[in-house]
Amino acid sequence: MSRTADDLPEWRRRTTAGDFAVWGAWLAGLALTVACFEFISGRTIWAFVWDAPTQGADLVQRMFPPAWTYADVLWKPMWDTINIATLGTLLAIAIGFPMAFLAAHNTTPSVLFVRPVMLFLIVSSRSINSLIWALILVIVFGPGMLAGILAIGLRSVGFIAKLTYEAIEEIDRTQVEAVTATGASNPQVLAWAIVPQIMPAFAGISVFRWDINIREATVLGLVGAGGIGMQLQASINTLAWPQVTMIFILILGTVVVSEWVSARVRHAVI
Repeated sequence: MSRTADDLPEWRRRTTAGDFAVWGAWLAGLALTVACFEFISGRTIWAFVWDAPTQGADLVQRMFPPAWTYADVLWKPMWDTINIATLGTLLAIAIGFPMAFLAAHNTTPSVLFVRPVMLFLIVSSRSINSLIWALILVIVFGPGMLAGILAIGLRSVGFIAKLTYEAIEEIDRTQVEAVTATGASNPQVLAWAIVPQIMPAFAGISVFRWDINIREATVLGLVGAGGIGMQLQASINTLAWPQVTMIFILILGTVVVSEWVSARVRHAVI
């Protein structure tokens, strides 16, 4: 802050040191960008990059027209995909809902022991992608829908538990105090003062996660976890591109319908 000739304070956006710091940050960012480009450029086969538009156009040409008759083969795998997403979401709800109460600081039985363990499990679930879960579970249980359901469930537990325990921590304490003042026990306070407050949020979270899982379940078959992804992998391996297009169309249609159902349910419960 400097002063004018009339000894009035003159506002400046930054000091000289601040200007140097900003320009230094921009130069450091530019240098990092150039270094990253050099690193990537040295490991890129540019002949493939320049040829990519031609190869892409050729691939698109081979993908049309779609193999419409192939749809008869896809209905069951698509139904399996929906079941994987639905059962996986239900599994995550069954595990994640109790975990949320154990993780929330205002409902956990132990802030020092139980809450850190629950938070660690929630972070662990959210940090591992569903495809990685599926790869591991296919090795353990073999290929099929069971591995896909467990992969979706284990991936979704952290999502549901995290958003739910945040909703629990944001409840109105006056309702809890009012029910407690009646002499209610802890389970009664939980049932009558806490759960009713979080149920709309919990329902919205669960439906939203199911909508996400529909998308994730479509690719689990690429690693052998059942569903439409196995048909997609088989069609790609045999270079049956019109079949691939038909699979893409069916996946797109299913995702659009799931998005509509999810939006309607969330609108009804929230």
